[in-house]
Amino acid sequence: MPQLEGKIAIVTGAASGFGAGIARSYIAEGAKVVIADLNYDAGRALAEELGSNASAVACDVTNAEQVRAAVAHCVNRFGVPDIVVNNAGATHRNQPMLDVDEKTFDRIYAVNVKSLYHMAQAVVPLMRERKAGVILNVGSVAGIRPRPGLTWYNGSKGAANMLSKSMAVELAPDGIRVNAICPVMGATAMLADFMGVPDTPENRARFTASIPLGRLCEPHDVANVAVFLASDASEFLTGIEMPVDGGRVI
Repeated sequence: MPQLEGKIAIVTGAASGFGAGIARSYIAEGAKVVIADLNYDAGRALAEELGSNASAVACDVTNAEQVRAAVAHCVNRFGVPDIVVNNAGATHRNQPMLDVDEKTFDRIYAVNVKSLYHMAQAVVPLMRERKAGVILNVGSVAGIRPRPGLTWYNGSKGAANMLSKSMAVELAPDGIRVNAICPVMGATAMLADFMGVPDTPENRARFTASIPLGRLCEPHDVANVAVFLASDASEFLTGIEMPVDGGRVI
């Protein structure tokens, strides 16, 4: 039996990268999925590819009204979400911390941190009514073992990781589980910014050398963990900070 049979999920930033991998795996495991993304055209294309159990909605996760609208879209199309994956993320280019301008700083924290507040405001009351729900926040190993050049991004992901733990404690009496998934760098659109140099085979090799298992994170790596943590198989797991990093944080 599929692991998520009959479940309803919202995945933010799901039109590409890790989010698209999660959406594909959720559909394969029997869930209905709302693909919430700033890039509506890409989200709609993915939804069409995935079939009638997928639906796309335009959503800027930094905008409370758009987040509420995305949740309302889910309720109207499929029902109250059982699972929410806060995957949408932003970074700054790898560079000295004082070279990052204030506008970039504000956007990183709006996308990586404040979006969790907006989504919680929209979905926690619905989950509380049912005494059940799963919230997965995609944090990062950068919030566990930071490295120079990504200081402000590291801090935003440290916040996401810690918020997941605090939410888990507070929401446990309501039957809502909250966990953080913490990937290492992946071959996504943000890779060049993470590295701070062009995305060439030589530069990739230099960064993968720091990962014991010897490769970057792939969407299916994150998706496999997102399926498990949303499934009944993980019913006693909450507040964990799960590195998906090939041993990077060791």
